[in-house]
Amino acid sequence: MKKYKADLHVHTVLSPCADLDMSPDKIIQRALYHGLDIIAITDHNSTRQCSIIREMAKDTGLFVVNGCEVNSSEEVHALCLFEDDYSRNEFQKFLDKHLPAIPNHPSYFGYQVVVNEKNEIIDEVESYLGSALKVDLDTIEKKVHQLNGLFIPAHIDRPINSIFTQLGFIPPDLRLDAMQITSHASEKEVRRQYDLHEERSLIKCSDAHYPEDFGKTFTTFHIHELSFQELKWALLQKNGRKVSIDV
Repeated sequence: MKKYKADLHVHTVLSPCADLDMSPDKIIQRALYHGLDIIAITDHNSTRQCSIIREMAKDTGLFVVNGCEVNSSEEVHALCLFEDDYSRNEFQKFLDKHLPAIPNHPSYFGYQVVVNEKNEIIDEVESYLGSALKVDLDTIEKKVHQLNGLFIPAHIDRPINSIFTQLGFIPPDLRLDAMQITSHASEKEVRRQYDLHEERSLIKCSDAHYPEDFGKTFTTFHIHELSFQELKWALLQKNGRKVSIDV
């Protein structure tokens, strides 16, 4: 079994609240500088920047996972991760269908741009990506798993936009692959506060919106190789795989 350092919650220039310095090249450079092996690109309600970063990282040894951070109608944030471009594209269609057509105002919310490997703007999303989708958390979870993806409630210890602050509990029929805690949180204290037993995997991520926030926080994956299936087994604690929070 090998150990790999992972940060599964990283924003890019596409997220309106992220710094424009979160460009594909700088994300890859900073991930490698900090010794990360795995990152997930998780912009708000969009997967459009994922494929460019995955392609740019191909020869670097960095394993890049397609993803996004959704905002449900209940205002719960969750990480949705996908194995390939087909599932990512299918989920993007789902996002496009359920994102409200509220115009983004860059001077107030921030820019929402997709850039290429040369940091040239190739697209700009007109609807505000920080909106709550017009669909509930249960429907989102079912769509993610229909596409063989991973569904992970985000920053569960935060006082806003977490599953506990918005719902007050974990719905018994909601299928979770793991739960994410913030970079400053104590795993032991979060488990105690929310009565989360060891069979529920927790991961710690940076939720980086700025370069200086990225690379300092990670989760260790105890797996045989870098693959989406191995990540899934680790989060579900199957076949001897597991995750641990060491920082």
